[in-house]
Amino acid sequence: MTALARLEGVFAHCFASSENARLVGGAAEPLYEPATSSGGCNILHYRDDYFASALHEVAHWCIAGPARRRQRDFGYWYAPDGRSPGQQRAFEQVEYKPQALEWYFARACGSPFRLSLDNLQGSSGQLPDNSDFALRVVAQARHWQQVGLPSRGELFFGALSREFGTGATVNALCFEPEELTG
Repeated sequence: MTALARLEGVFAHCFASSENARLVGGAAEPLYEPATSSGGCNILHYRDDYFASALHEVAHWCIAGPARRRQRDFGYWYAPDGRSPGQQRAFEQVEYKPQALEWYFARACGSPFRLSLDNLQGSSGQLPDNSDFALRVVAQARHWQQVGLPSRGELFFGALSREFGTGATVNALCFEPEELTG
């Protein structure tokens, strides 16, 4: 069984019955589609067959509250590569928590994590500075060690740790800025 099939299986085990949700790969772009009818299925699409994309989309889903989970793509906007500094700041404002949770999920699977600015060139044509964003992601990851992960995130993290045999626990992990900017 592939790592992606295992990941989809863990998601199904955790959320298929309780949340009527499925994780599905192969999409050209990630997308969350809430159920359109009573009894319909909520579908979380991840990009192509990218493991990191699946973890990232699940992180968004785990953080989204009930109102967001009733909206297509959680009600977020998307601006393509070449964002202005203001657009990039807005992106980072909604992305630091999902990326911190994705980092936990990656650790639970024994998979590498890479910070994503999702804006390779910025409006100036140069790589944007990610150091402040990286520090926010690290601070959020460390904060969750103190107060606990969001409930769906905690359930998924534990299930991933068991499925992938890492034995990872929230309090035993170490989150350092150098891992994201180095």
